Amino acid sequence: MALELVGKLIKILPEVSGQSAKGSWSKQEFVLETLDPSYPKKVCLTAWGDKVADLKSFNLDDTIKATFSAESREYNERWYTELRAFRIEQGDGGQESRSANQAPAQSRPAVQSAPARAASSPMPFSSTFDEETNDLPF
Repeated sequence: MALELVGKLIKILPEVSGQSAKGSWSKQEFVLETLDPSYPKKVCLTAWGDKVADLKSFNLDDTIKATFSAESREYNERWYTELRAFRIEQGDGGQESRSANQAPAQSRPAVQSAPARAASSPMPFSSTFDEETNDLPF
């Protein structure tokens, strides 16, 4: 399953490389901040192999789109999740990626606030309980 995230590049962590039985490898983590002005989220993704070179073509504060896969694995009865970016490209900067079941913000109904109660008329409160005057259905 491929997921997409559009955000502002806010941090690039140091590149890590090594040698395995299959040959040399390199990875680099980077952090995107989502474009939602009300609730921006920071998301750390990992670029592997040739995607590390793709990441180097961007500067901090660039808007980029990362296509990634999410995978979790267990080690010593703890779970670790990695968001592995397999495509990194220039973002359009206009919209944040949404999952298929999430509606755009403009189609959600507005929250209506209750009218403010005047400070001179406090809410009635009684510390006594009378079963005969209780009109609750239970």
